[in-house]
Amino acid sequence: MDTTRTTGAGTRAPARARRSRRTWSAIGLAAVAALGLTACSDDRAATGPDDSAGQRSTASPPADLAAGQLAPDGRTTDVVSGLEAPWSVVPVGDDGDAFISERDSARVLELAADGSTREVGTVEGVRHGGEGGLLGLALHDDDLFVYSTADDGNRIERYDLTGDTGSYRLGEATTVIDGLPANTFHDGGRIAFGPDGMLYASVGDAGQRSEAQDRDSRAGKILRLTPDGEVPDDNPFAGSPVWSLGHRNVQGMGWAEDGTMFAAEFGENRWDELNVIEPGENHGWPEVEGTGGEDRGFVDPVQQWSTDEASPSGLTVIGDTVFVANLKGESVRAVPVSDPSSSTVYFQGEHGRIRTVLPGPDDTLWFVTNNTDGRGDPRDGDDRILSVPLTTVR
Repeated sequence: MDTTRTTGAGTRAPARARRSRRTWSAIGLAAVAALGLTACSDDRAATGPDDSAGQRSTASPPADLAAGQLAPDGRTTDVVSGLEAPWSVVPVGDDGDAFISERDSARVLELAADGSTREVGTVEGVRHGGEGGLLGLALHDDDLFVYSTADDGNRIERYDLTGDTGSYRLGEATTVIDGLPANTFHDGGRIAFGPDGMLYASVGDAGQRSEAQDRDSRAGKILRLTPDGEVPDDNPFAGSPVWSLGHRNVQGMGWAEDGTMFAAEFGENRWDELNVIEPGENHGWPEVEGTGGEDRGFVDPVQQWSTDEASPSGLTVIGDTVFVANLKGESVRAVPVSDPSSSTVYFQGEHGRIRTVLPGPDDTLWFVTNNTDGRGDPRDGDDRILSVPLTTVR
């Protein structure tokens, strides 16, 4: 396991963490929306914990981490294996139950605390191709929000949940927003409920590069909506769902305890980015990639990485640490909230492509492999969710 500290010049923005101007009271979970789901019976090939396959690597925090930072510390174990191109995982309660989206099969699975899975429903009308398909999931007030690609674009829908643990089903879908730009690449797809109770959605530029700079276009944006799809009165541009602009393809969003919003973003040929998001700010794409845009009125990332070593996807904030999944970099990266210009790399090359990360039960970190998505090299048991204990550096 590689615990490389990223500190060299030229790989990140100046050490600074701009704080949100808003005070928020609670921290939300990642969310996304999609198409109609049809309940069906369990025919999963996914399996529960596999001690022989799952206990493959041991992490320990490097000695130079700052006090208060969280770090993997222990042996990885399989939570579940045999998944097909999983994209989003949303915890249900605190005991290890979760919902999982599979991008290509358009299935939503329920993961039980014992590692077993059952199919909750299949999203109807999903157009799978390239990076499109069934993408993000999120829970809010007992509703499941789903983001997926359809023939007429990407969309977010809300579903009433029926049943309980072990018997969840989805009711009728209500459209939150539709007609979002879609393509075989750059579909965004991550949505999350912020601590203000609003729905945030990442929309990729869908190959329409110049539209990332157009406030009237939804391409290359982070959107902010009410759970019913209305535009909040305090959005930065009157009547517009746009929260921030100038993005290429945001794949991860999360909030620190003080309200700071972080977002992970795919670059093109040079720099992937970790950004702090403030309302109305322009992050420069396609005029600038990575740092160097402040003199032109753009907001620089707080950290950047070579596209060969990162491709940052899902993101979660636990305590004082931002954890970022890396696809091409095949690793989990830990960034201190108090110093987002530095990072530590864990598990590099050990489990293949990592799509997302999330808090697990009992002070653990879960991370999700993505080796069956057509771009990875599947290993026995892939794809899987792995768990590793977290420790607080003293």
